[in-house]
Formats: sequence, structure tokens, C-alpha cells
Amino acid sequence: MGQLDGKVALITGGASGIGAATVRLFHAEGAKVMIADLQTDVADALAAELGDGVQARRCNVAKEEDVAGVVADTVAAFGRLDVLYNNAGFGGAMGPFKDTPVEEYDMTMDVLLKSVFLGIKHASPVMMDQRSGSIISTSSICGIAPGIGPHLYTVAKAGVVMMTKSAALELAEYDVRVNCICPGMIATPLAAGAPISRDADRATHRVDKLRGFNAGVQPIERSGEATDIANVALFLASDASEWMTGTAQVMDGGYTLGRPWRKLAPMVTEHRPIRLYNPDTM
Repeated sequence: MGQLDGKVALITGGASGIGAATVRLFHAEGAKVMIADLQTDVADALAAELGDGVQARRCNVAKEEDVAGVVADTVAAFGRLDVLYNNAGFGGAMGPFKDTPVEEYDMTMDVLLKSVFLGIKHASPVMMDQRSGSIISTSSICGIAPGIGPHLYTVAKAGVVMMTKSAALELAEYDVRVNCICPGMIATPLAAGAPISRDADRATHRVDKLRGFNAGVQPIERSGEATDIANVALFLASDASEWMTGTAQVMDGGYTLGRPWRKLAPMVTEHRPIRLYNPDTM
């Protein structure tokens, strides 16, 4: 018995990185899965590899007609929709506010935030009719603390956290749960700036290099992996989390806790006897 036996999941950005790891895990746990991605060759190859119960569709998550279409295709193919994972994303606009063109702002918000709204908008009616469902979105530790990533990425991911909480309030009475995941530094082709659809070997090299850079920057001294996030998505998709909604699950190896203990100043990490205060000697 798999944790997702009988369930149907739609995963955006499912062709690579966190999305692909989640597709593989959901499929292994018994779910039927629709992969929605712009990397059509990679998505089709993954669907063909996994075989029965996995299909792929081209989807630009910034376009409402694409999102509505892939939700409809999922229901048509598999008969229902139990899990939506709004995972597609990219780095977005970089640099200071004063140098950011409005069109780059619009594109960043479209891909990172509007896409989550569109997913919720079109998946929730299906789930409300079923009176069951789990909506999951990928936010980021940037969404809970500034100074980690680019300005607009930070703003958009913070919006994902609040959209999650607000949607959870609306949909709870229909037994539809809404949660998000806030990953830290994860070794993926997207984070490495090397989409596998362009050059798989280069993507692998860049991810390995990023994995080495990430290791040791947080208290748990290894790089975050796509499977780490997929495991949390599995929990949120499964019945094991049926009493959980409106949460932002931080998965960052302890990065947001602060610097690793061994890197703190000796005055913090070394024991020094203290002088006890004695009022009689004052």
C-alpha cells in the first residue's frame, strides 16, 4: 500500500529538480500524476520512463488558459484531482529596485505568485465538489526573511505564504487543505542556472558544483536535495497531514536558525565560569 494509492496529483514544474523528484516519489507511492511544464521534451521523457499513470502537458503557469487547461486535462485523464502542487518557478528579476524594469517585475510576479493564484483558482472548484483535496505550493525561506535572495523573489515568495494562509481559511470547510513549503538552498538545475532541457551534462556539472557550495552553510552540513522537499510534499499530499492547513513548512537544514555552532565566536561556544552575584559583598 502506497501513501497516495488512489490519488491523482498535478505537479507544475514537474520536469526537473524538486518537481521531478516529487513526480517520482508520488508515482512510487501509488498516485497518478500529471506533469505540467514548459520543458516538454524533458517532461515527456520522464512520463515515458515512469509509464502507466503518468502523463505530461505543456503549461505556462503564468497564463490562465494554460493552467485551466491542464487542470481540466488532469480530471479528464484520471477522473479526479486530489493534489495540486504549485511548484513551477524561476529566479526572476535581479538587482536593486531602481534598476528593475516594470516588465521584469511583471514577469517575476506572474511566474512566482500569479501562478499560485491561478492554480488555486482552477483546482479548488474540483476539490470543493469532491469535498477533499490538498493544495501545496513552493515558497522559500526568502518568503519568511529578507536578505537571502533577490528583492522580487523575496516579495513573491512572501506572497505565496500569505496566499496559502488566506486560501486555507476559505477552503477548510470543504475539507480542502492548503499548505506551502519553504525550501532553503537546494541543489537543482534551476538553482544552478542550467536548465536540463538545454544541456543535461552541463546541468549535472553545475548542480554538483552548487551542491559543494551549499554544504556547510547551514547547521546540517550537507546541501539540500530535491528529494528532501519531495518528502515534505508527500506528507502534505497524504492523509497523514489531514488536520494540517495554512502552514509554511521550513526545510532549510537549519539555515534560518543562524550560523553553524562551530562558526560562532569562542565567547559563545566555549564554557567560561560566571561570577555569581552576591549582594552581601556589595
